[in-house]
Amino acid sequence: MKAVWFIVSMLSCTAALAQGVPAIPFTASAPLQLPKDVYLGEATGVAVNAKGHVFVLSRGNTSGPAYAAAAAQLLEFDAQGKFVREIGKHLYAWSFGHTVRVDPQQNIWVTDKGSDMVIKFDPQGRVAMVFGRKQEASDEDTAPLKHPSPPLPAEDGRFRQVTDVAFGPDGSAFISDGYINSRVAKVGKDGAWLKSWGDRGTKEGEFNTPHSIAADAQGNVYVADRGNRRIQVFDGNGTFLRMFTIDVPYDQGARPAIGNVPNVAKIEASGGAKTMLPGSPWTVCITPGPNQVLYASDAFPGRIYKLTLDGKVLGYLGESGKQLKQFGWVHEIACPSENVLYVAELLNWRVQRLVLHPQGAQ
Repeated sequence: MKAVWFIVSMLSCTAALAQGVPAIPFTASAPLQLPKDVYLGEATGVAVNAKGHVFVLSRGNTSGPAYAAAAAQLLEFDAQGKFVREIGKHLYAWSFGHTVRVDPQQNIWVTDKGSDMVIKFDPQGRVAMVFGRKQEASDEDTAPLKHPSPPLPAEDGRFRQVTDVAFGPDGSAFISDGYINSRVAKVGKDGAWLKSWGDRGTKEGEFNTPHSIAADAQGNVYVADRGNRRIQVFDGNGTFLRMFTIDVPYDQGARPAIGNVPNVAKIEASGGAKTMLPGSPWTVCITPGPNQVLYASDAFPGRIYKLTLDGKVLGYLGESGKQLKQFGWVHEIACPSENVLYVAELLNWRVQRLVLHPQGAQ
């Protein structure tokens, strides 16, 4: 299997350049001003709208038992970081929040891994459309989803531990689904289910936890295939175009944000999920035009990478840790411009605003 993967990589992937990749100077701040008695939990998602307002999806406001408690809360802040409102308080879909995105029409979309639902809010914060269905609390067999291997067949219109959403130029939406189904679904601007593609595996067009998704101005779809340590690119109909990996040298003394240092050789040899390997993409975000670039992040050594849409690494920034300019499992990136990023961190329960200085000026 390892030999096969090497051949596929050589023939089908554009490996990111490992040498001569510069560190990008940057500054960082924690701009959000939380009101009294409001706290972030794990910050799973962050998005920015056209006004510069910041939307944060947090596993805060936890309710329920110690195990399998519901944990999801959507908060809005203005461009200066001042708290504006909570959206969807006590929403039926809230269970275990995963990501938040803002579409070109300024609608706010949330994916919830726990309820297997995707919610579209209008700009005023009212529910405009729902996708998927939560398990019924009254059923005696309602429980966390199992992870059989191989997974059970996917079903149109339903998700199993959904992860993210991206938007095509024609108003369609692409939904990465997810920890169990390992596919991408496409819905029309009217909400109609159009198609899905992908299944669990390592071949072209197969996934091992499609964890994050983005689309470029042409409607091509970029999937952070986290467990396979690669980014796959498709056209808007699901036709495979290319894939690439992030291969940048790192300090061998680097420590992860939590846990033991990954045994890279052992993980590679096992053929299992490559989630914690250097360069394994947890996130993808594509900047607005006209010259679009892609940002991605890994959990170890805990860096953010700037790439061309063809997969060439232009630079990297950050490391694992708890201080500003350090990261604890970046779970989502918002990139309203090429040199301003917002990053949501699971382990540090925060959102940082990063300003990049690619010319070296601090």
